[in-house]
Amino acid sequence: MNIRPLADRVLVEPKEAETKTASGIYIPDTAKEKPQQGKVIAVGSGKKDEPMELKVGDTVLYGKYSGTEITVDGKDYLMMRQSDVLAVL
Repeated sequence: MNIRPLADRVLVEPKEAETKTASGIYIPDTAKEKPQQGKVIAVGSGKKDEPMELKVGDTVLYGKYSGTEITVDGKDYLMMRQSDVLAVL
């Protein structure tokens, strides 16, 4: 992949949405919730006053409406600022 985020941005690959509940009921595509967890694929260099704390391979938790959705080579990703990430799991 040839995407290199700038400044304090990170590229995240969202985790797949659940297709089945714990009790075994299948969830239709229209009722699936947007995942709020993913894996960091690429990171920027950070800012002068805010160094980059995330690294490639981290599993992160982010806000429900965080980031900008992009598609590269048929895969969906989210480009977001480091401050949009709530926690590293």
